[in-house]
Amino acid sequence: MCLTLAIAVLGAVGRVAADSGTVWATPHDSYSSSVGVLGCKVNTNRIAYWPASVNCTNICVSLSYGGRSVHLLRIDQSGGAHDVSYDAWNYLLTGHSATDDPTAGGATAMEYEDVDASKCKDLIDTDGHKLPLSAANSMNYLVSCLEDDGSWVADNYVLYNILDPICTWGYDEKCSLDWESGANQATCPHELGSPVELTSEPVYNIQYPSGKKVLASTGQEVSGSASGSSGSRNGSVLFLRARLGVVLVTMSHAFIWSLGLWL
Repeated sequence: MCLTLAIAVLGAVGRVAADSGTVWATPHDSYSSSVGVLGCKVNTNRIAYWPASVNCTNICVSLSYGGRSVHLLRIDQSGGAHDVSYDAWNYLLTGHSATDDPTAGGATAMEYEDVDASKCKDLIDTDGHKLPLSAANSMNYLVSCLEDDGSWVADNYVLYNILDPICTWGYDEKCSLDWESGANQATCPHELGSPVELTSEPVYNIQYPSGKKVLASTGQEVSGSASGSSGSRNGSVLFLRARLGVVLVTMSHAFIWSLGLWL
């Protein structure tokens, strides 16, 4: 029994063993996720785009510079650079959000450390801070995590019927996966993978080096700024303003007229 316990403990330690060191961090201004993490449900201003493939447990990294530090979700793989969200990079260099005091520059030596995924829970805007994945396009990644018994993602994921990481297609609805019964495809209220335009869950990018906030789907500039150096998601007023703008463009003229009378 002691041997079994020792093996279990060593396995657990191996899963959370922290890697650390120095990387040359560079700014990245367009959200993406190679494993299908949905940008409308995470803080896209705190993402790491690093060379290593995304695994199922070490998805949170601490990055430090000049006495400041941020936690980043490591949910995309770069072609070789250690890219980080422009807002995070700007904050580490200047102490200010990229929308408030944007700066330009290149690779900068910063200290990193892999940390427990729970350290990034505030970057995930879902019930229970579960990692939001595309039910249609994240299955290869999810299956690899489910087969990695005890991995963080296996115990902390939620599927949505949204097709793309910038949330422009599909339905904003949760899906279920009966993995224990052998299912390898999720079940959703609507048809899985329906290419229906989705306008209610916009994703924003902060452009380098201007610091302008734009819709990821169109590049259209959005008035206002991010809520400070923490890089938290946009305030509700700004979100509703951007959402209403998209709705007004896509609705019929008759509905717009009716909406104007109602207002």
